[in-house]
Amino acid sequence: MGFRFVSTTLLRNVALTMFEWIKSGFGPAIRIALLLACVFQPIALPAESVAVRYREGVGHGFLVLRTRDGKPLADGDSTQVVRGDLVTSKMSFKFTDGSVYEETTIFSQRGTFQLLKDHVVEKGPQFKPPIETSIDATTGEVTVRYTDDHGKEKVLTEKLALPPDVANGMLFTLLKDVEPRVPQTTVSYVAVTPKPRLVHLNIIPQNQVPFSIGNHTHKATRYLITVKIGGLAGLIAPLVGKKPPNMEAWVLAEGAPAFVRYDGPLYSDGPTWRMELAIPAAWPSSAANSQQ
Repeated sequence: MGFRFVSTTLLRNVALTMFEWIKSGFGPAIRIALLLACVFQPIALPAESVAVRYREGVGHGFLVLRTRDGKPLADGDSTQVVRGDLVTSKMSFKFTDGSVYEETTIFSQRGTFQLLKDHVVEKGPQFKPPIETSIDATTGEVTVRYTDDHGKEKVLTEKLALPPDVANGMLFTLLKDVEPRVPQTTVSYVAVTPKPRLVHLNIIPQNQVPFSIGNHTHKATRYLITVKIGGLAGLIAPLVGKKPPNMEAWVLAEGAPAFVRYDGPLYSDGPTWRMELAIPAAWPSSAANSQQ
């Protein structure tokens, strides 16, 4: 799952406009906020690595992506292979319009979950611009390949000081291991604008809600996930309508935890979609089988 936020150019233009307001004597609330942001350095949030409560194993599941009103958009699947303490996870979606979303993540589960590598490909009509992101958390190198407004391919490579709690490609795994009695868990996340920058995800447990599969009713813990952008960018984002929307996720609250549902964007400035398990499966009729 990838997020892209406010572009550097946009932030610079808005900042220049704000300084003009300061000189002309308008916008007192904005003047105060901007001056505070300029005077004080941003304070890092207390992000934390999530402890391994349930070790990940081999698995293969099927997903569906829908609009909020239930219209199918894409079919997907999620696979996972484990070798020792290393986990390779893959999630992909194929859209009805031919678009493709693919994410491959490698992480370790030795005491705490720790990202090693993450690779995301977003291409097709759903993704404007198409973008490919590679994160090597062991070196801090982030490479972004994208197409600009003129159709020219660009490659941007930066080296970031990545903390050990970076959650790219692992959010749904971490939600299964977050302690629901803790009021808030904060993890780091690399967002691209396309320039990569570090933001924080606040995971806040809410209530338990019932849901049904067939004739059986179960309970899921609902989590609210908010995005915290530090510094001047975080100050300006809400003012220009570019604050990332809140997300929600549901995790089975009975016995072994399992992902049930996610409501949120899958790409930059995208609408809120619903990701959930694809059930039930469709099988050939017994009559058709008997004729074979």
